[in-house]
Amino acid sequence: MAPHSSPERSLKASLRAEALSRRDALSPEARKAGSLRAAETIASIPELAEAPLVGAFWPIRSEIDPRPLIERLFARGQRVALPKVTKQGLVFREWRAGEELVSGGFGLSEPRDDLPPLDPTALIVPLAAFDRAGQRIGYGAGYYDQAIERLSKNGPVLTVGIAFSVQEIARVPAEPHDRPLDHLVTETGPVPLRQS
Repeated sequence: MAPHSSPERSLKASLRAEALSRRDALSPEARKAGSLRAAETIASIPELAEAPLVGAFWPIRSEIDPRPLIERLFARGQRVALPKVTKQGLVFREWRAGEELVSGGFGLSEPRDDLPPLDPTALIVPLAAFDRAGQRIGYGAGYYDQAIERLSKNGPVLTVGIAFSVQEIARVPAEPHDRPLDHLVTETGPVPLRQS
């Protein structure tokens, strides 16, 4: 990705900041209740139930918490991989309930380095902002865009964005490398995505 600034990147940065400010304003109680409701909705996506290995993430700051969803995945016998940020991009490693995580960059909790890398066929994707075309604004480094592109070389990858409804914006200024999500879920339920 080009390091120089572009009008799209500047617009994305301000849209990201506004959406994250709205997310930060949610009470801890609202975030907890919303995370539980989103987990129930995502767990009912039929294609997700068929994925043997699901890439998820450990929450940071005021992010919606995917851990209630991870518990549901474990309960039905699915395996879960968590990402580690490396110079080559995101590397996913299997995580089992109760295993200790290590501190990574950006305040992340990541799996240990001695675990083998694995390629999930479904990803629970964090985001800063989203629109109803299934486009997302991430945190600016492009890690998930690159991971989705890399994993897609092995075959189809189911992508499920998870966020709070206050993170919705009218339109994400999508760039050529941006790929729309297959599903988007908030605490209010599935977001109906319009096909472009």
